[in-house]
Amino acid sequence: MDKVTYQARYAEYAAATERRLEELCDLYLPGEARISRAARYSLLGGGKRVRAVLALAGCALAGQPAERALDYACAVEMLHCYSLIQDDLPCMDDDDYRRGRPSCHRQFDECTALLASDALLTAAFEVIARADASAQSRVEACAALAEGGGARGMIYGQELDMRYEAEPAGVAELLALHRHKTGALIRAAAAMGCAAAQAPQPVRQAMDRYAAELGLVFQIVDDILDVTATTEELGKPAGSDASNEKTTFVTLYGLEGAQKLARQHNEEALAALNGLGEEAEFLREMALELLERKK
Repeated sequence: MDKVTYQARYAEYAAATERRLEELCDLYLPGEARISRAARYSLLGGGKRVRAVLALAGCALAGQPAERALDYACAVEMLHCYSLIQDDLPCMDDDDYRRGRPSCHRQFDECTALLASDALLTAAFEVIARADASAQSRVEACAALAEGGGARGMIYGQELDMRYEAEPAGVAELLALHRHKTGALIRAAAAMGCAAAQAPQPVRQAMDRYAAELGLVFQIVDDILDVTATTEELGKPAGSDASNEKTTFVTLYGLEGAQKLARQHNEEALAALNGLGEEAEFLREMALELLERKK
């Protein structure tokens, strides 16, 4: 798939997600509540929508219309946004900016931001529960999101992230951290796309392997960009890892070593798609684009 075709489909998936998120906000985040306004501010404030696109692409890979996974794609974005709001709080990373704007607790206040994140978390599961899908599909999607976002997934990764601000981390510890903090929710998005399509087991296994490697690529590139990009390019403070004394792939491997590691995991992601045909071309190009991203 050439870049133009890929970018057009990515833009189509992202735009469909944005439209549906606005509709779901009207249903589950009523505007008269301050917490809902804060939730909307963060949720609809931009972003790459990588997780949503992955869910939609996974559904398409299994031979079903991508829109069948649209509510699931929105649910994973809601839960992801809840995690970002909390990640920016003073008790966590204490970041003042997100996606080029004041972070939620700076735009509103800490209490409102915390409650807004809780509202997004709970709304995500209501979206799944009320999706136009079979009961089996909804149960699978709910379980995947709960596992990826919970104490065996992203939340545990957040704990590890805080732990390794206070004590040094080696390679094994850093891999465990990011397989949970970043990778678990990316794997959940892939699983939810497969649930929407009721994909056969070989497709589910391939998507899980692909998503696991993609999550590591995404995080390694994030660590690289924290060193090489500007605050304006990132939409959040550059150099925050160093200021928070975090162990990153760059601190462990150096810049060139981290770049090499990202390429290795990217190759593993591409290998997971072997034998899946032309529909996997979008996912192949997605992996390459995430490896080369500049923000």
